[in-house]
Amino acid sequence: MSAGETLTDRLAAQIAQDGPLTVAQYMTACLHDPQHGYYATRPALGERGDFITAPLISQMFGELIGVWVASVWMQLGEPASFQLVELGPGDGTLMADLLWAAGNAPGFSDAAEVWLVELSEPLREHQRDRLTPLAPRLRWAQSLDEVPGRANTIFVSNELLDCLPPRQFIRTAVGWAERVVGLDPQGGLRFGLVPSPQDALPPDAPVGAIFERSPAQEALGRILGQRIVNDGGAALLIDYGRAEPGFGDTLQALRQHAKLDPLANPGEADLTVHADFPSVLAAAQAQGAATAIISQAEFLARMAIGQRAEALARARPEKAGLIGRQLNRLIAADQMGELFKAACIHRPNAVPPAFESA
Repeated sequence: MSAGETLTDRLAAQIAQDGPLTVAQYMTACLHDPQHGYYATRPALGERGDFITAPLISQMFGELIGVWVASVWMQLGEPASFQLVELGPGDGTLMADLLWAAGNAPGFSDAAEVWLVELSEPLREHQRDRLTPLAPRLRWAQSLDEVPGRANTIFVSNELLDCLPPRQFIRTAVGWAERVVGLDPQGGLRFGLVPSPQDALPPDAPVGAIFERSPAQEALGRILGQRIVNDGGAALLIDYGRAEPGFGDTLQALRQHAKLDPLANPGEADLTVHADFPSVLAAAQAQGAATAIISQAEFLARMAIGQRAEALARARPEKAGLIGRQLNRLIAADQMGELFKAACIHRPNAVPPAFESA
């Protein structure tokens, strides 16, 4: 790599030599390239960053997930040792609030071996600073494969699936074609189409329909389903996305909370897609696991977020207005309440709290 070379330069050279990139290959490079990838070099979370997640909006979010985790641990029989695995833990805020709330269950803190599955070294540093004092047994892994399989494992993730890239297919008048990233006549990046095999793609889609399929999201569902069936435990996956199969282009780039052209300045913005919950849960079911999905608003309501907000407002009346706005942002239908879903993967004979009637 020469001095001053950008990720755009390197991707253009790769495409010129080897041919177009799939959308999944392009998104992976933009997020995780060791020299220029967004998460490898410049992840910016929070109001002053590029995007904000639910744990950064209010402590209530992480606390109620902590109550959920503690309840699952009790459902497992309060084992003296278990694994608590967070996938994509961001800056550690969710796990910190989770551990504080779950720690009210006697024996929980001593039993928990906490694993953080994180690729980003900058985010690992944030996690290390925040969580080392809270978790006596704290481990890191770069992939779920590095987390040992053992009895009683509880998995949680918030806004991880949207970072797992899809391939995109467009229905044309003569069949399906795959959307790829190639070069325009001036050597810049542009989208194009290449012929695609027709199998495993919806046969009755209208011309112009865009279909996204994420092998990475499906693989995660498959691995979680297999582990939970074999070892016991449960998984809670919260993200924005669809609960039913559908079509649409959901690829977007975010920088300072504004949407940008996904091909502009690769590596300098966060690239995301909607979570494909139907495919993730189907992959888990194929391993023998049971699944359920509800809206984030319904999950938080069943975990008593209203009562928690009232308690916080009573304790800090000067913050009551802020707490009310935070609650609205998490559960209102025109905010995060409906677009975001809470999905659960579990053993068929052990339905976790909040999902009993899902």
